[in-house]
Amino acid sequence: MRRCLPFVVAVLLAMVPAHGDRRVFASPGQAAPRPAATSETDQARGGTVDVQLLAFNDFHGTLLPRTGSNGRIADTDAGGVEYLAAQLNRLRDSNPNTIIVSAGDNVGASPLLSAMFHDEPTVEALGAAGLQVSAVGNHELDEGWAELVRLQQGGCHPTDGCQDGTPFSGASYQYLAANILLDPRLADATALRRLGITGDRRRHVLPAANVKTIDGIKIGFIGLTLRGAPQIVSPAGIRGLIFQDEAIAANAEARRLRQLGVRAIVVLIHEGGTPRGDDVNGCNGFSGPIINIAKQMSDAIDVVVSGHTHEVYNCRIGNKLVTSAASYSRVVTDIDLTIDRRTGRVVTKTARNLVVAHDQAKSSDESALIAHYEPFARTLGGKIVGSITAPLVREPNARGESGLGDAIADAMFDAARARVPGGAAVAFWNAGGIRSDLIGTTGSAPHLDVTYEQVFDVLPFGNQLVIRTMTGAALLKMLEQQFDNPDPGRTKVLQMSSSMTYAYDQTRPPGQRIDAASVRIAGRPLVPTATYRIATSDFVWAGGDGFSAATVATDPMVIGVDVEILLDHLKTHSPLSPGPQNRIQGSE
Repeated sequence: MRRCLPFVVAVLLAMVPAHGDRRVFASPGQAAPRPAATSETDQARGGTVDVQLLAFNDFHGTLLPRTGSNGRIADTDAGGVEYLAAQLNRLRDSNPNTIIVSAGDNVGASPLLSAMFHDEPTVEALGAAGLQVSAVGNHELDEGWAELVRLQQGGCHPTDGCQDGTPFSGASYQYLAANILLDPRLADATALRRLGITGDRRRHVLPAANVKTIDGIKIGFIGLTLRGAPQIVSPAGIRGLIFQDEAIAANAEARRLRQLGVRAIVVLIHEGGTPRGDDVNGCNGFSGPIINIAKQMSDAIDVVVSGHTHEVYNCRIGNKLVTSAASYSRVVTDIDLTIDRRTGRVVTKTARNLVVAHDQAKSSDESALIAHYEPFARTLGGKIVGSITAPLVREPNARGESGLGDAIADAMFDAARARVPGGAAVAFWNAGGIRSDLIGTTGSAPHLDVTYEQVFDVLPFGNQLVIRTMTGAALLKMLEQQFDNPDPGRTKVLQMSSSMTYAYDQTRPPGQRIDAASVRIAGRPLVPTATYRIATSDFVWAGGDGFSAATVATDPMVIGVDVEILLDHLKTHSPLSPGPQNRIQGSE
């Protein structure tokens, strides 16, 4: 998905991060300690080495704690980089042999404080917190693969520059992407020219793996993103990229690492699963793509640090430890490895998920970084833009509708009707594009004021609302595709304007789950041979979230940017109320 910030690439691609003068907000003591040099006698002695991995995932620019349900876990207020860094520091103090890792989505879908600076504050904050290696998540590609390279390498944004007035030196940690290749023959020629890429040989966009040496022991880290990233990322941003099978890429890289003498191997992968229950260290009823991926991985791989689903779990799949730390810095996974000094192999491995609670002192270095950026964002972000009668939440009911989703779809429908003759028959919005609850702040009871920053946090991608024409048959197929998902525990029900209703039954066979006779647009039955003007995001029209049926639609007309449309809707509909969640009837 695209963000609303402009994207023009003018940085040179290089495969190793630049380390020139860097914006520094952390003291030298904040960085992870280097392993002490070992003598030949030490390396030859027997025994074991205890290594601690501290892992998180799906940070999404959470410099400040999130609000609503995104800021709580296990009935505890949690998250925010100030608390995350403090907890990482404390855990790291318990074992100097510590490596901090991430399973991706460090940036993208970020709150305004990070997003308005193209997530440069987050890159700096995670570097200050001691992050060393990270997988590439799908959201790292929100502004395109070349922008990801800029975040790694450094340099001011080619369009907006360095908005805080100081240079940007790039990530001090290393992004890894073993299963993402760049094929220059398929990539945008202008972008390649600007990046100085010549030739037609396929290459990794970023390194596939990274080896760390701790007390004489080599530990290999392999980075992967989900193979299905093209379905959930704007096609323009990944033009020229080839996404390989996760397990195949991991196994190939594991063989290469073993040839280099590495016997302890950890995979960082932006793909995951879903457990049942709310135990932060549970694995009951576990399902999802990561299961088969882990099973297909080589036995040479010891640990799989996963993400993407925003779930928290602590599992064993075969001989592999498989973990995930929820999202928004609310949890840290503490993984303890005992490695045989003579063979370099992992002999024991355990993990525990720890809630990043607010009952600890904040990291002063991270507080200083936030204080540096906040004045630039406060003027815009703190502006009151409307009001609501009650919090609008994105948590869906059993049929997949949310009160916030209904309201957003209605806003898009009204914008289409107001700005285009004839408007649209119905407006949809993909639930994955709604990133935060709209909870409001203070106000005159019974109303709650809403700030610009809160609205931005709800729709941070800057997707375009576009009207296109499609047949009733194509629309019906698109509705069916809501339930075509490799993870049976997850659906992708589109949020829908009040102009349409329908019913579905998930117990029926694929392709027959929508009750075609129940579909009504403006109260009239859907006619398969008729054509309809439909409004939804450019992300969905491009086939995002697997909605391939949408790609055949014709006659596009751009209405505007999603967050701007919602802002305008608030101005004219305040106080806005949660939607009724009565447009879809379903059976699980």
